[in-house]
Amino acid sequence: MGRLFVQTLEGSIYSCKHCRTHLAVLEDIMSKAFSCRHGKAYLFHNVVNVTPGEKEERMMITGMHIVADIFCVSCGSNVGWKYESAYEKSQKYKEGKFILDRFQILGPNGSTYRRIQEAQIVGSDVDEE
Repeated sequence: MGRLFVQTLEGSIYSCKHCRTHLAVLEDIMSKAFSCRHGKAYLFHNVVNVTPGEKEERMMITGMHIVADIFCVSCGSNVGWKYESAYEKSQKYKEGKFILDRFQILGPNGSTYRRIQEAQIVGSDVDEE
């Protein structure tokens, strides 16, 4: 295993709640209207310090997508997923973009998101409502 190089961000930072590794900046948020199994999720243009998992087809509210879960490079926590491709023409804007699970990250002011029981959906991830 090689040496771990972690990119440090400046400004209003979202970070891994487990190890505080920087993941994204506030300015890269495209939408706060997404959901996942833990509740709220944000769509980002760019995310750093993550490693992708295996690509897989996943059925979401807006249709079938090919996604890869993303993991913090420092602690290995699953922090969201990356949209690799979308089958629906109206969903193509998501390709190459990232979802960060609000429950797995710290906000710019160190805030955390608490999981809401009603927001839990057993069996699959979901995307925007």
